Amino acid sequence: MSASGLNSIEKKAAFSLAAVFGLRMLGLFMILPVFAIYGQELIGYSPIWIGLAIGAYGLTQALLQIPMGILSDKFGRKPIILIGLLVFLLGSVVAALSDTIYGVVFGRALQGMGAIASAVLALAADLSREEQRPKVMATIGMFIGLSFTFAMVLGPIVAESFGLSGLFWFTAALTLGAMFMIQYMVPYSVNKAPRGDSVALPKQITSLAKDPQLLRLNIGVFTLHMALTACFVTLPKQFVNAGLALDQHWQLYLPTLLGSFFLMVPFMIMAIKKQKEIQMFSASILLLAFSLALMWYLPSTIINLVVVVVMFFTAFNYLEATMPSILSRLAPAGVKGSVMGIYSSSQFFGAFCGGLFGGVIASAFNEQAIFLVMSAICLVWFFIAFGLKPLKKSKNYSFTTSIRSEEQAEQVAEQLINMPGVIEAILVHNESVAYLKVDDTLVDLIKVKNLLRP
Repeated sequence: MSASGLNSIEKKAAFSLAAVFGLRMLGLFMILPVFAIYGQELIGYSPIWIGLAIGAYGLTQALLQIPMGILSDKFGRKPIILIGLLVFLLGSVVAALSDTIYGVVFGRALQGMGAIASAVLALAADLSREEQRPKVMATIGMFIGLSFTFAMVLGPIVAESFGLSGLFWFTAALTLGAMFMIQYMVPYSVNKAPRGDSVALPKQITSLAKDPQLLRLNIGVFTLHMALTACFVTLPKQFVNAGLALDQHWQLYLPTLLGSFFLMVPFMIMAIKKQKEIQMFSASILLLAFSLALMWYLPSTIINLVVVVVMFFTAFNYLEATMPSILSRLAPAGVKGSVMGIYSSSQFFGAFCGGLFGGVIASAFNEQAIFLVMSAICLVWFFIAFGLKPLKKSKNYSFTTSIRSEEQAEQVAEQLINMPGVIEAILVHNESVAYLKVDDTLVDLIKVKNLLRP
């Protein structure tokens, strides 16, 4: 097994878990481009309930994300993931059978209770070596991004052919496929990643939530997904009012989303090469706020909508792709699971608040006002982001160690921190694990491993 590439188990784990994650997110996202229109046919319709139906999954996801990860640590990854998918399946069926907005909201909340993200990522960590883990996680991240694009295209097509209930039945079918993959295609865990690497630990949550640098990113991902969900309370209606029939919406989403990806990549490359990541991050927030302001200000013609949607998703995709990378470099060594747990919960809670606030704003003022309010909130985020420190080039690693005593652990930690390229070193002797944050261009990993296994 080469250390320079993924072995067969890691490849199988990466693509099967990424597919499971992607299928589930596809089911959650497909409602976004159609529900503002089809939801009007449900008994009990109001803008507030439309917003709640779009964002309801976010509240239960946010509340259960960390507990489900902890349960997977206790009872095993696969059983908890399968239970989560079963709950998600039940939520899809409830929503499919509902002819009231209240039933759909309950179904969406039930979907969110199948909060398997942390357990899936923990299983991915279990099935990969520390030096290959970033590749596995990147594969999962790529599939999440693709699932959003496919959802924007498939949602209008499926809804136009089979109606709103058909959309939820399609989601249920995708969930059955994901359950089959977990049971028969995802490898069983052959090694166990250190707990700090894979799941959130309750004793760390409070202190990490207060960390000023991490808090800025948690506020950021909350705001980003709040803006996204709020926009879809009204955006599909804007397209219809501009003369684009619902079954043609995919013709707008597909080129605009692909265009935004192509526009995003050069900015990412430039930011990394010139070490201007924080500056480009701030510029993307400004672009997001500006695009939302234009959605509010400009007449809703097809040309205007295409231009502002491309701007919006260029900024959105850049921020969505870069924030986890920034988070991993700011996170203290040995607490990656807890940091990602807080971050994911903030993301899903933002989606819930976006649906709720979008519906409230539409009821109190008008639907166009949603864009103005979200633009103002993004400007506040821009000023909050000013406090982010310049990023050091670093990677997080976890290593097993044969060190057993506290005294020996302190001595080795002192030696490690004085080695070139080692930024931070934490040894947990009672768990036989060491967490390191290093500059990959300077550190000698062979020396590090020799020191940890005397």
